[in-house]
Amino acid sequence: MATISREEVAHLARLARLAVTDAEIDLFAGQLDGILQAVARVGEVVADDIPPMSHSVPLVNVLREDVIKPSLTPAEALAGAPDAFENRFRVPQILAEEE
Repeated sequence: MATISREEVAHLARLARLAVTDAEIDLFAGQLDGILQAVARVGEVVADDIPPMSHSVPLVNVLREDVIKPSLTPAEALAGAPDAFENRFRVPQILAEEE
């Protein structure tokens, strides 16, 4: 298995604009090497009979059918609103507009 060098870690740190010390480079090189070895071991698993999937369990759509039911009119919905404007609920502004 290939190991990651100190130079590669330093290069990655420069690309990520991270200020790292020599001690941190040594620490990160060991940690990244462990991660790369673990990923390589996963890649060694023989799984030719297992199809690629996005989830480990099948997903089932749990939405109900759309059924039209009686509903409130706009006037009834807005009847209890503290402030309504043009058939809509008016709420305090929370974001300022950019100029």
